[in-house]
Amino acid sequence: MSRFTSFLTTGLAVTAVLALSACGGADEAAPATGSADDPVRIGVVNSGDDYWTTFTDLAEEEGISVELVNFSDYQLPNQGLTDGDLDLNQFQHLQFLANYNTATGSDLTPIAATAVYPLGLYSLKHDSVEDIPDGGEIAIPNDDTNQARALLVLQEAGLVALRDGGSAFSTPADVLEDESKVTVTPVDAAQTALALQDVDASIINNDFVGDADLTAEDAIYSDDPDSSAAEPYINVWVARGADADNEVFQQLVEIYHSPEVEEGVIEASGGTGVIKDNSAAELQEILAGIQEDAS
Repeated sequence: MSRFTSFLTTGLAVTAVLALSACGGADEAAPATGSADDPVRIGVVNSGDDYWTTFTDLAEEEGISVELVNFSDYQLPNQGLTDGDLDLNQFQHLQFLANYNTATGSDLTPIAATAVYPLGLYSLKHDSVEDIPDGGEIAIPNDDTNQARALLVLQEAGLVALRDGGSAFSTPADVLEDESKVTVTPVDAAQTALALQDVDASIINNDFVGDADLTAEDAIYSDDPDSSAAEPYINVWVARGADADNEVFQQLVEIYHSPEVEEGVIEASGGTGVIKDNSAAELQEILAGIQEDAS
């Protein structure tokens, strides 16, 4: 998920696109041509970011008409794609997609990478990971996706050890107390920044860093976006399986990876985003591995 936070949704646009489900499901839906009368409908959660304007303008120059449909409920962009109400979506990472596919039996497929947004460890009490004392307390997000990633970050930092080396499905129950330097306290993701007053450090999603008057540069540790542990958190363009090789969609991916758009993506992330260019085959292999682990 690009940055996994709540955005205001354009309610009328969402209502309109979901109303299309009455016309038929994914089996009957043909991918849009990108013409003015048949725009490519893309589900997103951050259509207000400036780079989307750059993206749609560049697509228009290439003769491809795009309609952005903004959501605040993270389940809706995948359901809309499954139902055929959307042609693509671009808001999630592979772990989130795997969870959806596994839960629903869908075949939504990554067709291109966008970026990884490193997850940071912040502290108001300590200047480095090494300064955190034995028995220190770390707050982490309590939702399944971010909780597992936070635990992997803490393991990378040498603060905890996880059962069987950890995975994208690790929980606090997998923390090996005898081999860990700190304890973890799960809290709502939006509360991790506020918890800094009471704990030694917090894992804070990028979108909530500003709530603590911090910037990404203040992190005392963050995960390596090029490590294998970060692979489940690569954000992706997603299509229905049958449309994975659609030529118009591939053109849109190329436009997204133009220098103008990529610059805007990084700017919108506060400079934290790391652009990724994994092939569709690589992404699909990673997704398959996550889904296998989940089953």
